[in-house]
Amino acid sequence: MQWLLGVYTNRFNHRQKEFGHLFSGRYKALPLDASSTGYLKAVCDYVHLNPVRAGLLAPEQPLQTYPWSSYPLYLAEPGRRSAWLRVDRLLGEWGIPQDSPAGRQQFVGLMEARRRAEGAGDFVPEGWCLGRNEFRQELLAAVSEQASPRHRGEEITSRP
Repeated sequence: MQWLLGVYTNRFNHRQKEFGHLFSGRYKALPLDASSTGYLKAVCDYVHLNPVRAGLLAPEQPLQTYPWSSYPLYLAEPGRRSAWLRVDRLLGEWGIPQDSPAGRQQFVGLMEARRRAEGAGDFVPEGWCLGRNEFRQELLAAVSEQASPRHRGEEITSRP
């Protein structure tokens, strides 16, 4: 793997006239509260709206036109999508009772409304985690127990 990634990085850098590590930088994962209701909806919406936040879709382009997303599969008829894709669970999280053409159209409307509410590329996660305030406090308590004086995060230094 080291050889493969090294060769790939060298060729990519040469072609793009770049230099340095290709896969460097901070990985921006957010801790998610899996115990709260709406967890599946929050995660799926976050993923499905990523092309909008990244500015990969024009404002007039429908969300389902982005080719590298699973979102269009959620809108396909049951016989035209993979059997492992559980559309009914996500539709249920949105309060849509049935995987029907009308239900899928309702889902499109809800996602487009969510897209307009967030704006193109204006999404900023609320802080450093997604979840209930209790979940955030639990994480802060766990981190504070292990923090040393050289840890300077705003969340750590602001705790009593």
